[in-house]
Amino acid sequence: MEHAANTASLYEQYVTELQRIADVRYSAAVLQWDQETYMPPAGAGFRAQQIATLSELAHSRFTQPSFINLVNELSDRKDLHDAGQKNISLSKYDVEQQAKLPSAFVRRLSETVSRSFNAWMDARRQNDFRVFLPLLGEVVELKKQEADMLGYESHPYNALLNEYERGSTVELLDNTFSRLQEPLRNLLDRISRCPQVDDSLLHQHFPEQDQWQFSMQLLEKMNYDLQAGRQDKAEHPFTTNFSSRDVRITTRIDEQDLSNMTYSTIHELGHALYEQGLPADQYGLPLGEYASLSIHESQSRLWENNIGRGMPWCQSFFPVMQHFFPKQFGGRSAEQYYRAVNKVTPSLIRTEADELTYHFHVIIRYELEKSLIGGTLSVEDIPAFWNENYQKYLGVTVPDDRRGCLQDVHWSHGSFGYFPTYSLGSLYAAQFFESAKTAVGQLDEKTAKADYSDLLQWLRQNIHIHGRRFNSEELCKNVTGEGINIRYFMQYAEAKYRFIYAFQTEGIAI
Repeated sequence: MEHAANTASLYEQYVTELQRIADVRYSAAVLQWDQETYMPPAGAGFRAQQIATLSELAHSRFTQPSFINLVNELSDRKDLHDAGQKNISLSKYDVEQQAKLPSAFVRRLSETVSRSFNAWMDARRQNDFRVFLPLLGEVVELKKQEADMLGYESHPYNALLNEYERGSTVELLDNTFSRLQEPLRNLLDRISRCPQVDDSLLHQHFPEQDQWQFSMQLLEKMNYDLQAGRQDKAEHPFTTNFSSRDVRITTRIDEQDLSNMTYSTIHELGHALYEQGLPADQYGLPLGEYASLSIHESQSRLWENNIGRGMPWCQSFFPVMQHFFPKQFGGRSAEQYYRAVNKVTPSLIRTEADELTYHFHVIIRYELEKSLIGGTLSVEDIPAFWNENYQKYLGVTVPDDRRGCLQDVHWSHGSFGYFPTYSLGSLYAAQFFESAKTAVGQLDEKTAKADYSDLLQWLRQNIHIHGRRFNSEELCKNVTGEGINIRYFMQYAEAKYRFIYAFQTEGIAI
């Protein structure tokens, strides 16, 4: 009994310390959110210092010998409850990884990333990659050092992939992308031989304030808890959270393209619903964190594409759009809107790409990052590599840096290894969606009535509530009965686009 009580006391110490570390990390996250939304430009220098100080402090506390010893001692105990055992197991792994990075390195990386973000913003304003190049070069060198410190097998990029998708490797991704490309190209070839969809109704003048009001009603109708979240505007849409009860999303508005805001908002909503569904009683602990980035992306892509670009959603929301934009959508139908938002055509901007060509945007970034971290591509050669591969994979000519290699915020954040999770997320989304349709029943009918409660409840029970208990493949097997399988995405895409583009099915070769 004394031993059990001692174990409970030790675990309570562990929880207290980890939650205090989380307090520091989330404080840094608040500053980062402010940096990307409201911070005046002149504050950039001190903000980099402030975030770096908090990042270094959190890392130092997490890797201090007393905490490591506490985790190690608890990992040897056999009388912990199930959740406690899992938390300790995950923390032991996290500590071992983070202990490989000196606190001084963490501070330097944080400071460089903060300065890099502001350089990226300046480069976008000036439409000139050269403005971003020096600091991006510093970030890349630091990420190479990080890979070396963390350790890897076969390829240094594996170390960075593992930070976002535990167990992911270049070999696994090469194999997945290789299997996906042929059936995807075949489907795109068939679509290209069909009359193109008319999406002109999306490209009218949609006043910013009207779009904003529509987006807020959209969020409310789609079950975003606005008592535990908010939406703001940013250069690049993103989601962040400071607990499951404080989740922030951002969107961007193009007055000449309603779909830009609409689907950025729904995409971030998917991320936010996941964060709001994580168990609040596990705040700061591994079981209170998301499973992986590909699972996080599966949630955003499921809501954005499987729901938001589906006919039932369009039937439900088109009358709302007509209310906000009567002049633009008068005399138009939900089916016209459905076809328009599912137009398939090669394009320049990843976040605005259709869900089929989107994968090639990801593949280009994956190949670029793999070469960059592997040392076969220099930072100076990024624009040329980018432009050449956009021509190769998508057949489009990149006109400038802003619409080319400066379009994503990820590198300015030091997020190398993130991009592949977008494609993995789309594949998981299609697989989860198929299981949800079977489990929920009459999902299309409920979506057409703007009733998402059963779907959200299913996602909460099957995915959100587990936190990091399972890795991506374990979770996928639990939910669907098998690991990731591209067949579900291709079947979903085949059925959807055969209707939109009216071509005859030829079957799916996978």
